[in-house]
Amino acid sequence: MTDKIFTKETLAQYNGQDGQLSYVAVEGIVYDLSAMGPWEGGKHFKGLRAGQDLTEAFANSHHTPKRLQNLPQMGRYEG
Repeated sequence: MTDKIFTKETLAQYNGQDGQLSYVAVEGIVYDLSAMGPWEGGKHFKGLRAGQDLTEAFANSHHTPKRLQNLPQMGRYEG
């Protein structure tokens, strides 16, 4: 993981739209979901969107932070 710090504003730039990468924050870590098919274009089929802190959404769904462990960690989220 890099030492990069993401704020709400900087994370929002990675929304998967217009060629941008798809990053999400979960439990203070920013993950790159760009290579995951369900996140193509920054939108997940469950209505989730990249460029946001999805800690609560992941806690309340079948997704868990453990499922994110193998994804690239891009930095820390400090909203």
